[in-house]
Amino acid sequence: MTRATEIEQYHQALAPSDREICELLADEIERALPEATGKIWHAHPVWFIDGNPIVGYSRLKDAVRLLFWSGQSFRNDGLTPEGTFQAAEVRYVDASDVDTEALALWLQESRDIQWDYEHIRTNRGLVKRTPF
Repeated sequence: MTRATEIEQYHQALAPSDREICELLADEIERALPEATGKIWHAHPVWFIDGNPIVGYSRLKDAVRLLFWSGQSFRNDGLTPEGTFQAAEVRYVDASDVDTEALALWLQESRDIQWDYEHIRTNRGLVKRTPF
């Protein structure tokens, strides 16, 4: 799979330590979810399956945040709830903080457990579980 040029450009604009984290995350995401399409969405790299946002990351003031849009429904521990819908996150300050085994489990769950964010507007602001 070829990474989207816009994601590569996002990485190049980061400090070296943040770039290392993001490139590791992108490699793991693309390995685990080859059917997903990565692009810049709301100024950050996000991967989609069938138009639904699955996983993405962003540079925060003190860390890189990895966000799973349906992460609150995952069975595997380690993610912190984020926002009012079903999203959950983990934050990294160094590439050595990334637990690739936990990440692989979350990525597998992200394929199997999805809430329908693609149709949130037509569902009047509600997210519904997709029937997978």
